[in-house]
Amino acid sequence: MNIIKNEKITIRRPDDFHVHLRDKKILKKVLPYTSSIYGRAIIMPNLTPPITNIEESHKYRKRIMRALPSNHHFIPLMTCYLTDNTNPREIENGFLNNFFFAAKLYFKNSTNYTKNGVSNIFAISKTLEVMQKIGMPLLIHGEITDNDTDIFDREVKFIDIILEPLIKNYPELKIVFEHISTKIAVDYVIESNDFLAATVTPHHLFFNRNSLLNEKFLPYLFCLPILKEKKDQKALKKAVTSGNKKFFLGTDTAPHFYFCNKVCQIIKPGIFNAPSSILAYLKVFEEMNALKFFEKFSSENGANFYNLPLNKEKITFIHKPKRIDKIIKIEKKVSFPFLAGEVMNWSVIL
Repeated sequence: MNIIKNEKITIRRPDDFHVHLRDKKILKKVLPYTSSIYGRAIIMPNLTPPITNIEESHKYRKRIMRALPSNHHFIPLMTCYLTDNTNPREIENGFLNNFFFAAKLYFKNSTNYTKNGVSNIFAISKTLEVMQKIGMPLLIHGEITDNDTDIFDREVKFIDIILEPLIKNYPELKIVFEHISTKIAVDYVIESNDFLAATVTPHHLFFNRNSLLNEKFLPYLFCLPILKEKKDQKALKKAVTSGNKKFFLGTDTAPHFYFCNKVCQIIKPGIFNAPSSILAYLKVFEEMNALKFFEKFSSENGANFYNLPLNKEKITFIHKPKRIDKIIKIEKKVSFPFLAGEVMNWSVIL
């Protein structure tokens, strides 16, 4: 496809169905990067302490809205952090009264701030029964976390050990397999029932494990699930640009202070991609000659899966170079955004 300089593309305002906003000063700084582009976002609950009940969810939402710029039209979709002790009644009341949009399943120690996560899927069986009954979505960080499993095999083993039995036992439970990273996961989602869908991040589309590990380790590309092989990257790109309704946008943007969390003895997983995510996705669709499906992936598939109305607002992109900020300062500390310093082919007209 030949794109003319200054050519414009207009789509419905997109949604981001996987966002880490953190809290307090970090929240106030990073929120506008998401709220300036996306009409809605699913907010992850793995704070310290995590959001495990209606009261804490309500308080967190209020903090988000106070941090929101007055000219941004943005709706945070709140989630509940599941634990072994989650009360099914709390889940049901929270969902039916619009305090929870969905529930998030982290297995214990699967990623940052998950020490309170679920130890065993059977521990939340009653909660899952209630969620299936009321139509509440379950969002899953899909990795096995035992020490005997190779880090590159965690997602594939999760499918066999957890996801397949879960779908069989709860066939009408709406499940989102978040930030998938392997060809096997792509194929599984495509072949599964319509109650299963998946989000895909920009970093899993842009890079593979050679980018992370070849010659030198690049901490700003370290995420969980970890980047996989080139064949997995290709499968992800093909899936998201195919127009398939089961794949939609979820950035998993996760800001970190660089010199505290990325260049240090213990490196934390997570990539702060909110400043560049929508332009990164757009570049992938352009390279795959699939711009006609960009709106479906960004603005329609996720909303349709979650039974949300499509956004009425529009957003316009112009084929004009845009350089991503090299650093983002938060107080006296810095965070490096995804693709820092790189030039994108498109710019957003705001």
